[in-house]
Amino acid sequence: MKAIGVNGSPRKKWNTATLLKKALEGAALEGAKTTLVHLYDLDYKGCISCFACKMKGGKSYGKCAVKDGLTPLLKKVNEADVIFLGSPIYFGTVTGEMRSFMERLLFPLMTYTDPPGTLFSRKVRTAFIYTLGAPEAMAKERGFDRHILLNEILMKMNFGASETLCSYDTTQFEDYSKVYAPRFDPAKKAKVRAEVFPTDCENAFKMGSRFVKELK
Repeated sequence: MKAIGVNGSPRKKWNTATLLKKALEGAALEGAKTTLVHLYDLDYKGCISCFACKMKGGKSYGKCAVKDGLTPLLKKVNEADVIFLGSPIYFGTVTGEMRSFMERLLFPLMTYTDPPGTLFSRKVRTAFIYTLGAPEAMAKERGFDRHILLNEILMKMNFGASETLCSYDTTQFEDYSKVYAPRFDPAKKAKVRAEVFPTDCENAFKMGSRFVKELK
């Protein structure tokens, strides 16, 4: 049993990475071999529209033909039994690195059929973990939930099942006194981090454990 976490945040020890690690710890507790990969460590680009993954009888049919720093990760993800993708929300969407990774991962698997199908045939469990500096009400008011729902649809379309875990009102800065950000209340942020974020971590851990159990 293999479980992989893909961190789309530029930070390796902050909110998104912490939640991914918790999810993988839960999976490891049930016996899964776990791997955490940081996208910002890799050198790659998004889809280049070569369509080699769609060519009938082509050697790259159903898989990305581009060879770069993302190639080994794509192979690992496609071989995994449990897949966790994690990203902070920047300007209402995932980071650019995560979006480029998703293009390279998902587009080769999708078929131009009506309705759209997938070339991925194994039974796996997937989830997308998001961290947002905005409170939940603000995120929904600004339409962030529409992007989150679309990603869940894309993951379900390709892998058959997917869940979403959102951690809202996260702490962006270790010391708010050093940045100009008057819209944020440091005391409120500290309270959320102390009282709410641990619950988000626990939920991530439980999800990782449950996913492996479901596949056994």
